[in-house]
Amino acid sequence: MKWFIICFLIAQCLASGNREGYREELTLRPLADGKLAAHFSFSTVLERDEPRSPSSLGADDISQHYNIFPLALGQILREYAIPELHLTLNSGKWDYDRWGHPGEAGVGSGAELWAWMGDGAEASIDERWEALQNSLAGLFCASLGSMDTLHTTSPTRAFPPTGDLPRLPQPHTHSLRHATLPAERVCTENLTPFLKMLPCPARAGVAALLAPHRIFDADWHGLGVHVRWRADTGIVLTLSVQAVLDPVRTSADRRRDWTLRSVFDRSIPRACAVAASSSVRVLLPSPEDGAYTLFPEPTAFPDSGLVIYDVTNNTSDLDISMRWPDEQRFSYPLDHLPISDFSAQRTLKGSSQTHGHLSMIIRNNKPITLRTLYLETMPWHLEFFLHTLSLTCSDGTKCNHLLQNMTYTPSQPHAAPALLQAMLELPPHETLHISFRVRKAFLRYTEHPPDAQRGWDLPPAVLVPADAPDRRVYTSALLVDLATPDFSMPYNVIIMSSVLISLIFGSLFNMLIRRFAVVKVADPLDSNVG
Repeated sequence: MKWFIICFLIAQCLASGNREGYREELTLRPLADGKLAAHFSFSTVLERDEPRSPSSLGADDISQHYNIFPLALGQILREYAIPELHLTLNSGKWDYDRWGHPGEAGVGSGAELWAWMGDGAEASIDERWEALQNSLAGLFCASLGSMDTLHTTSPTRAFPPTGDLPRLPQPHTHSLRHATLPAERVCTENLTPFLKMLPCPARAGVAALLAPHRIFDADWHGLGVHVRWRADTGIVLTLSVQAVLDPVRTSADRRRDWTLRSVFDRSIPRACAVAASSSVRVLLPSPEDGAYTLFPEPTAFPDSGLVIYDVTNNTSDLDISMRWPDEQRFSYPLDHLPISDFSAQRTLKGSSQTHGHLSMIIRNNKPITLRTLYLETMPWHLEFFLHTLSLTCSDGTKCNHLLQNMTYTPSQPHAAPALLQAMLELPPHETLHISFRVRKAFLRYTEHPPDAQRGWDLPPAVLVPADAPDRRVYTSALLVDLATPDFSMPYNVIIMSSVLISLIFGSLFNMLIRRFAVVKVADPLDSNVG
């Protein structure tokens, strides 16, 4: 009987191990401005697994056994019945015109968290959303707990599900929760727990290249956690790291030549033992960039613009290098054509502390008409005047007809932000100017942050192409200057009051406890006479 139980447990472990698969990939893309875009992707699949039903949250969950899937994240997903989750932590501004579209769409500045959740549980969706933020904040050492109702919206048109959502019994449905923190920055405190979720963290495979001092020295860098469920596959977890490195800046002779060791300070020592596939993909530069050499010889040549290095069975050190032998010194291009489909620039104008103008310029770089979804999420302290919304074409004529199918959810003071979604039509090679007036709220003195003089961060606007909903475009985050009281005055009053109280109390205390006595002093003349 004992041997039967042991064999049964071994069979269960083997069966559970077959349900998990792990793949890793690194994509390197040389850019026209001499920089190098790196995209790390680590994918773990729980085959034939389904998200937990919200109706079962009141009962004990079935035990979960993971070999590769991170247990800490799996417990959070099961605890709050999350079928889809996306978390990104980025630092910097992604330059779409020079760098094109990134490998992962979520490149907005700061922290961004959005999740699809089903109702039908004892706890409401908002309560589970708050608990999810706190759990992820503790797991990744980030300030995600600050994403309260003042930052949460439901932009379902801009953030549709990227996977499948499990069916729920009527009348229950799934809802979206989305929040951003533009001032949040990614640092080593976030990367350390991120690496612990990998089966081969910084020891083998492409994850060995994740040197913190090199990743955070990049011109732009970000972390991503993406969980989605696919009915035909299972639960898919994708951990991503993106960075835009500058070999020219770190080169002594100002060349754009790069190797894995020069940009990451490391090479790939060996393959990750549990990875079903491990590869390095290198996108080749265009012939206009000059002649180059690539070493060592790639494993595969899928097409003329891509080569692949298979690291799955690699047992020796791998260091890839790309050099431009005919180039003595790299010259930054002074003029360049945007490589993105459209460009967007958003600004907040006006020096008044009560009113202003929010302006955005969108330029279509293609010879065809483009349709894109325009999303604005504004905190309650910046109120839209929707009747002042206007579109102006490059020739100065009004073209409000290009803004269609608009939905607007007004803000609630001290409670919820405003949400604006509209479909925007961009004529070929046209430049549109969108502007409307805004009103700045007067805050209570208890609502100001500790660094009140710095200003308030406004989340970036999002543009989603209609033909490619997975290629979102984020504008830059903004700072708004609100009316701020002189917080130094309370300290001055406190200091002055303390001084007066100490003087009055000290004098009174001295008078009460001091003992007065008459001291007789002998006359020196009497002593001389004697």
